[in-house]
Amino acid sequence: MNQRVLSKSNVNMNLLLIVVWFVVAGAQGSSGQAQSSAGSDGQHTASPLPKFEVASIRPLDMNHMDRVREIGAFYIYPGGRTIAKGCPVLYLISLAFNLRTFQISGGPKWVSDALYDIEAKAPENSSLSKSNPGNPRNPPSEEERQMLQSLLIDRFQLKYHFESKEGSIYVLLKGANALKLRPPKDKNTFPWSGGIERGGIYRGTGIAGENVSISQLATNLSEYFKRPVLDQSGIQGSFDFEYETGNDDPEADIQSSIIASLNGIGLKLKSAEGTVETIVIDYVERPSAN
Repeated sequence: MNQRVLSKSNVNMNLLLIVVWFVVAGAQGSSGQAQSSAGSDGQHTASPLPKFEVASIRPLDMNHMDRVREIGAFYIYPGGRTIAKGCPVLYLISLAFNLRTFQISGGPKWVSDALYDIEAKAPENSSLSKSNPGNPRNPPSEEERQMLQSLLIDRFQLKYHFESKEGSIYVLLKGANALKLRPPKDKNTFPWSGGIERGGIYRGTGIAGENVSISQLATNLSEYFKRPVLDQSGIQGSFDFEYETGNDDPEADIQSSIIASLNGIGLKLKSAEGTVETIVIDYVERPSAN
């Protein structure tokens, strides 16, 4: 999702749009658990993490946000060229470790507020340099996630540790109503789910999706319930769907609206207990110069 920034005052809303875009684009599995072999101090304990060959990091001037065209944009181009536009460190950590933002804690306030532009290129001997993603917004590969981890460790001096505990989760299941999922009109379009207005953010008016799997939908929903949502529907493939609640109240309760909309397309959420994986930021600093 590319979001134009009109003024400094709407940065927080745009950061919410970042989250919505990430949880769809970054959905690699139903659990949202990080796949990393880094140690508890944020340093790799086995083979070294792969690194970008070159990386340029530029902080954005928060006093001139009206000049910023995009925030929360993360693109992967053929040949291992990676572009991030207006990304907070919290978002970069989310991408690097394949976690949702509510699974990240610690760190100073600026990890959520300060925005950075990054341009990086993978080394020629990496598999990433030979990649040709069909869509620049496709989620990062495991190799690219590890390169992003290296960049955070080397340039932002990131130190962290993982924690795992039992907690409340949701499971997404088939409901009592008939499924209202259609085969996608375009199997090559970017997988997307969000509000019925197709603006990305869920509202009280309903939900919609295009070429999105139920697993990706579940991961998307986790941000709105602030707990993992695991797909246990058994439904395979990707789908288009749309459901209107008939409620135009802008103050409508979002969680209740989502639950009603899921019931409308033949799905349901069920509370459960499960393992919640988190990452704790022990130390981070503003990036070193290019």
